[in-house]
Amino acid sequence: MSVWTIVVAAGSGERFGGPKQLMALGGRRVLDYALAAAAETSDGVVVVVPADADWDLGGAVRSVAGGATRSESVRCGLAAVPDECDVVVVHDAARPLADAALFRSVIDAVRAGADAAVPGRAIADTVKRVEGDVVVGTEPRESLVTVQTPQAFRASVLRAAHGAEPEGTDDAAVVEAIGGRVVVVGGPRDNLKITEPEDLARAEALIRERELRA
Repeated sequence: MSVWTIVVAAGSGERFGGPKQLMALGGRRVLDYALAAAAETSDGVVVVVPADADWDLGGAVRSVAGGATRSESVRCGLAAVPDECDVVVVHDAARPLADAALFRSVIDAVRAGADAAVPGRAIADTVKRVEGDVVVGTEPRESLVTVQTPQAFRASVLRAAHGAEPEGTDDAAVVEAIGGRVVVVGGPRDNLKITEPEDLARAEALIRERELRA
């Protein structure tokens, strides 16, 4: 089955204070980690970049300009994926610690029959629903997970889910909305998302830990 990965890197980094995808991390750019894992596990890679970007991505990578929202940017990337592709992986460039093994886990789950597969982690904290500053309910923690990327999809299902141009915080949500079967694989604890400047220091420490264990 043919696999292509869309690396979403079109964000402006407003909360971070600049394009976090290009920040130095362990001697490379944040973006380079996603590109390496995607290249190792995919037949092709599409990177969605800001409209004014002029980045060195390497000759084997396709780049397309993103849209005004994350979902729009994914659709821009999806349009550049060949029609004959069977499995599409969507990954946020801001998660540099997602390794090739995690990519393979979600890809294998789709190959085994799921419409989509996402890395997830059980929630340790109690989760409350609030209205303003008033608690209105407590969610059953045992049925909740936090999810990460990379997320893998049967290509035909992902295209159908995005056909009406929906918006979602992740692509699994738009697949769920059309009744797709989404399964969860174990998500690593260290698969953090670079959101604030201090996250870079955390990522640096985790990379050093990995190198020491290798």
